[in-house]
Amino acid sequence: MEFLKIGVIELIDIALVSILIYQLYKLIKGTVAINIFVGLASIYLLWKLFSALNFQLLSEILGQFIGVGVIILAIIFQQELRRFLMLIGKGKIIKNNGLLKFKFDVKNEKTLNISAIKNACNDMSESKTGAIIIITLIDDLEVYAKSGVKLNSEISSSVLKSIFFKNSPLHDGAVIIRNNQILSAKCILPVTNDDEFPEELGMRHRAAVGITEQSDALAIIVSEETGMISYVKDGELFNDRSAVQLEDFLTRFFLKNKKYI
Repeated sequence: MEFLKIGVIELIDIALVSILIYQLYKLIKGTVAINIFVGLASIYLLWKLFSALNFQLLSEILGQFIGVGVIILAIIFQQELRRFLMLIGKGKIIKNNGLLKFKFDVKNEKTLNISAIKNACNDMSESKTGAIIIITLIDDLEVYAKSGVKLNSEISSSVLKSIFFKNSPLHDGAVIIRNNQILSAKCILPVTNDDEFPEELGMRHRAAVGITEQSDALAIIVSEETGMISYVKDGELFNDRSAVQLEDFLTRFFLKNKKYI
């Protein structure tokens, strides 16, 4: 049968489509959208199968549904598509798959003061002082920085602790750090819409996951209730870490990405 002939071009086509589908799956995994995605994918595969088998009536009906389904898909997956296009724009999808290593050549002039961040988080953990610290690389997060109070301050343990001190007017919100400077404090961040997000975690954790889903930033959280230190990268939450583990995580990450520190 003609449609079963598979050559090199077809294999490359299948491989690229598989990568694309896998990346889309990772974006919507754990959300209600996964069920819709599976349903639409099943209908599409049936359409291609019936077309190949020359089932004209069925393929025509499914073809019309697929045509309208593109518009429906764009509406339903608006947020997921936005995130997907952002990842493509930054080259993170290709980079994460190891197919090609590239990033925009942006080099910060100063090395991140990891020890100051670690010491501040350790002290705030012991005193159960709630905090959320965002460290951005390429993305400037200017829209979120503008939602807070601009500081442009050098990083130090004492400055971070004074910002998140419970009686400080800046404690309610996030600190955004770039190029070893505290750009702003009291910043408002987007929150994750993941329906499977742990209910026992508060808005700081939800905001930390949300901002790292939409940008290349790292997020550090200190829980006000438990004093637990957590950090987030690419929307993945690492809970109940020690200050030493936090320092090791930041050191390993920034050594791997030397041109961004």
